[in-house]
Amino acid sequence: MTNTALVVGASGIVGSNLARHLSDRGWQVLGLARRPPSGLDGVRPIAADLQDPASLRDILASLRPTHVFLATWLRQPTEAENIRVNAAMVRNVLGALSGADTLSHVALVTGLKHYLGPFESYGKGRLPATPFREEQPRLDVENFYYAQEDELFDAARRGGFSWSIHRPHTIIGYAIGNAMNMGTTLAVYATICRETGRPFLFPGSAMQWTGLTDMTDARLLARHLEWAATTTVARDQAFNVVNGDVFRWSWMWARLAGWFGLQPAPFPEEISPLERQLADSGRIWADIALKYDLVERDLSVLSSAWHTDADLGRPIEVVTDMSKSRKLGFLEYQATDDSFFDLFSRLRAANVIP
Repeated sequence: MTNTALVVGASGIVGSNLARHLSDRGWQVLGLARRPPSGLDGVRPIAADLQDPASLRDILASLRPTHVFLATWLRQPTEAENIRVNAAMVRNVLGALSGADTLSHVALVTGLKHYLGPFESYGKGRLPATPFREEQPRLDVENFYYAQEDELFDAARRGGFSWSIHRPHTIIGYAIGNAMNMGTTLAVYATICRETGRPFLFPGSAMQWTGLTDMTDARLLARHLEWAATTTVARDQAFNVVNGDVFRWSWMWARLAGWFGLQPAPFPEEISPLERQLADSGRIWADIALKYDLVERDLSVLSSAWHTDADLGRPIEVVTDMSKSRKLGFLEYQATDDSFFDLFSRLRAANVIP
């Protein structure tokens, strides 16, 4: 029997890479999003509003997925609203599929805010020791990831399917218009610096500059999601998912600068967040896009400066342990500098950057 995947959030950085991977692997793939992508070969687009449970039930009533991959969220102004909205979306999807007797596994993609706390208290207060490990307990704070997990656990008990939870670090991958896309944001920033002569300044904290960290390639995450969904020993488990290497931004920043033909600026005396550096750059990017006939002239579609600032501004070292996956048989590895270079090359080939 062919596996059928319902990828929820198929237009995002995780969902689009996962849908493409599963299709290439011979799965039947249903790509669900409010505005599903139409250019993914082998993926059937499903348009739906996850906040409308009645219409969602009608849309999903005839579908019989064997596996569901939940890879979407909606940012809200407070964590209380994040919990209300994002937990409800998980509940609505799984409720709409409650009669699907084909469903065997549901995977939920969250992230390291499981250990770091939500944006309102990001990296503050008492945090677990690094490297982060899956057995570390939840923080004593409100967190929409925890609410999403609880919805999944409740639905799995009722429906009898297995589950997996995947906690990537910052994700590198190809997706346009994504709210959490450091790679494309840095590519746009580097292009602006090269075209204007501005210094290529690291926008984060001294701890991120000198401390160890890691990241997650969206393609590796896709392979991990498939592995957990089809591996018996991985059922009903939570997993960290990172590339497998560690680096310091003081080294990586020079690598990224070199790809764009730039000299990296010395570490600044005070933090220089991208939101501030790019505040006047909408017109600059529009001019660059016109000059090189690029496909997107709106800087806000490509850049998620706020999210990149949140990641690079953290005052603590963030390193993630992958031993649990390794012990159970997932041995994939990806060099993070190559993740960036692969993305930059693809952005250039797609005429997103010059």
